[in-house]
Amino acid sequence: MSERSMSGEGAAVREQAWSSTAPPGEFRTYISAEESLREFTVRAVILGALFGLLFGAVSVYVGLRAGLTVSASIPIAVLSISILRAFGRSTILENNIVQTTGSAGESLAAGVMFTLPALIFLGFGSEFTFWRIFPLALLGGWLGVLFMIPLRRQLIVKEHGNLTFPEGTACADVLVAGERGGSFAGRVFWGLGLGGIYTFMMNTMQAWTSQPEARPSWLPGASFRATITSEYLGVGYIIGPRVAGILFAGGVISWLLVMPAIQFFGQLAGSTPIYPSTIPIPQMTPDDMWRQYIRPMAAGSVAAAGLITLIRTMPTIISALRAGLKDVRSEGGNAPATNVASRIERDMPTSWLIVGSAVIILLLFGLLTIAPVKGAHTTWYQNLLAGILVVIFGFLFVTVASRISGLLGNSSNPVSGMSIGTLMATCAIFLIAGWTAPSYGVLALTIGGSVCIAAAIAGATSQDLKTGYLVGATPVRQQWGLLVGVTVSTFAIGVTLGLMNKGLEKYIPTEIPVNLQALPTGVKVEKPIFEHLGKNYVLINALGSSKIPDGEYLYDPDSKRIELQWAQGIGSDKAPAPQARLMATVINGILSQRLPWRLVLMGVALVVAVEILGIRSLAFAVGAYLSIGTTATMFAGGLVRVLVEATTKQKEEGEASPGALYSSGLIAAGGVFGLLGIVINLLQDPEIPAHVPHWLTAVLRLPWRADLFAFGPKMFGPLATSNLFGLIMFLVLAGTLFYFARKKLD
Repeated sequence: MSERSMSGEGAAVREQAWSSTAPPGEFRTYISAEESLREFTVRAVILGALFGLLFGAVSVYVGLRAGLTVSASIPIAVLSISILRAFGRSTILENNIVQTTGSAGESLAAGVMFTLPALIFLGFGSEFTFWRIFPLALLGGWLGVLFMIPLRRQLIVKEHGNLTFPEGTACADVLVAGERGGSFAGRVFWGLGLGGIYTFMMNTMQAWTSQPEARPSWLPGASFRATITSEYLGVGYIIGPRVAGILFAGGVISWLLVMPAIQFFGQLAGSTPIYPSTIPIPQMTPDDMWRQYIRPMAAGSVAAAGLITLIRTMPTIISALRAGLKDVRSEGGNAPATNVASRIERDMPTSWLIVGSAVIILLLFGLLTIAPVKGAHTTWYQNLLAGILVVIFGFLFVTVASRISGLLGNSSNPVSGMSIGTLMATCAIFLIAGWTAPSYGVLALTIGGSVCIAAAIAGATSQDLKTGYLVGATPVRQQWGLLVGVTVSTFAIGVTLGLMNKGLEKYIPTEIPVNLQALPTGVKVEKPIFEHLGKNYVLINALGSSKIPDGEYLYDPDSKRIELQWAQGIGSDKAPAPQARLMATVINGILSQRLPWRLVLMGVALVVAVEILGIRSLAFAVGAYLSIGTTATMFAGGLVRVLVEATTKQKEEGEASPGALYSSGLIAAGGVFGLLGIVINLLQDPEIPAHVPHWLTAVLRLPWRADLFAFGPKMFGPLATSNLFGLIMFLVLAGTLFYFARKKLD
């Protein structure tokens, strides 16, 4: 038996035994249906919205760089318990609303960054703006929340004991422990503080190098490197040594086997470039080979691995869909006779789902018809079809995602696989109809992106609703919290994507003679007038051309040649966005058939070999696509976890363990201070006065000097660029993770 303090006004203290995993016949909610506690309060909604903004932005930043995201529900729950407790007595239901509202940002970010950046890779980079991202993210997020309304009672209540919803159950246990006096937030704050100092000193003050690297002369073409950020270390610890090791193995194959082989055999090419590169192999750096040869090959690997994952989970998907449709039918036929449902059974009306779906179809139709992507106009009936397909595929995969999330956990939810399935089905329809122009690629991405976002939201929403069911929350209030969280975090996600794309962009001198009146196959004019540094250029885009590498270029009408390559931030080595690149590869492969097929098929063959060895290939394929610097640091985080488990003689389990909480702080620190560094870089841009109000330029004295915060080289001298010093500082950070992971929680 355990003692629980009832946190409402004047609630009595009484003895009650409660277990989140009690069998259906014995289970009861922590707060009973008869009790009425503060729940959907102003402070809970505001704090949840702030967490949605924070973790939405951090998830986009980490996801674009590392290719994956980690759950935010438990970190938000432990922070909420601590913060609300500091402002006076709070209830467990208030804390649940905070984590429900806040965690919507992380799941929405995953769906958005997996798909929508593909707009850049499809050749519409100038259209990748906040107002293009925001409505699609918002509509997809709303769709995911609305479609969970009829599924909640069946999947979460009636399937209690069959569908475990592991993250939701763990979060409920954390909330109950906090209600009983436990405090875990200090561990997250330590990670946030130490990780923040480390990130600011490394990135902004430039006190040490962020990427120690060695290119050995005895293995030409190889590069040994590690991108020593706090977020990669934290991600590696949370995902564990097994997954981190598979990711790193993919990087080893790409960077230490394939690239040296390209350099070795490419010596025979002399000064002749080999497609898809336009640079002769003997003159290529490791980064050149990664961009031109490894990424197309690894995109084939990721596509094949995603398809294999989809096929492997197809029996589960089919059974989940059948069960879900059966549940919806039975729900419709067995509606309660009374209109008065108990507090813990009160959902949003199902009619809202029907009206909401119709509104989303109309809004999507209006968006595509009234404000289409420039250069991607489609007819009204094609836009209407897109809206209908979004709702059909959305309901299909929301049902599947929520059930798989209950069976296997949200981290095992094959959202990217379901997105590939949506894109393949959509592109197949377009191909049969003869819709193969680039504009239809954008339409297919709109459908696939909206469905991916809805499925990602549904997986996380089902975990949140499970938490609410266990602790005795009011479902309709949670559903409102989710809608608030989706709406608010969409702003942060749109702004963060724009910041990263702009703040990490580069203009690289590139001289290529081009006849604008007779452009090579795969090259098109994207924008007739593009201003850069006070000069007008023509923006042209190359995709699948044998003459010009994929990318966007500034053509000078006076010199009759390309002068600069516009390398946008998303897609660069600092934000490679592997899943979005995969979506663009699938669309191009089906509609335009313009791909370096030999490289793509080599990647497919690699994945088949890995599957034959009995290794799940998706993590391996993503690791092959990412820079080895990223995967090496994540592997280091996995090794720290091995050491912790070896020295404490116990296995680190769950997201509420000491090491996982400290790692969550490291991830948040890397995201927050990484974004701060990008903002500072933008304020140092010589062109910034032309893009902000004059009064702001005068107040902030823009642009700032490039070395305004760069104290590192002055303080540390040659150590600031030393690979060894950078590794030592990273080992110090890893040492703090080891220490706090072994230290027991209060």
